[in-house]
Amino acid sequence: MISSNDFRNGVTIVLDNNLWTVIEFLHVKPGKGSAFVRTRLKNVKTGATVERTFRAGEKVERATVETRQMQMLYNDADGFHFMDQESFENITIQRELIGDPADFLKDGMAVDVQFHDSLPIGVALPAHVELRIVETDPGFKGDTATNTFKPAKLETGATVQVPLFVNPDDVIRIDTRDRRYIGRVNS
Repeated sequence: MISSNDFRNGVTIVLDNNLWTVIEFLHVKPGKGSAFVRTRLKNVKTGATVERTFRAGEKVERATVETRQMQMLYNDADGFHFMDQESFENITIQRELIGDPADFLKDGMAVDVQFHDSLPIGVALPAHVELRIVETDPGFKGDTATNTFKPAKLETGATVQVPLFVNPDDVIRIDTRDRRYIGRVNS
């Protein structure tokens, strides 16, 4: 059991026989009345989000989630194929379960896969990944305007916005949480 006062982003709980992950939480202490916790929860299986309010100190069941580091082998029509780094067991996870971060999965990348009752429920990518640009308009000398961006296609097939001075074949660092360009990597 976990108290609603102990909610943090990423905590997985069981409500109504479904697994939910806390996306956002806010402790509210009104001037009149008792305190409460306002949360936004994401259903692990369906991806649906709901807002729910809990009384301060209310107990809910905490889901037992095991995290294993796995290596992404490849992806095809069946899904993304991962290998456990210790047991060499292979599993396939559908794109819908991974969500938008699947755009940044590269062959050979190490990720954390979360399991509940020995079933995969999610994949956590590193916060930042380094990927090569395969297609974008070339940059020219003097293209240093701030806050001016152009689309660039990455080696994984994802498209992100990059500054004008970035060229094809440059390796860039991307924030996987919000698809934001962070900087070029010296190669």
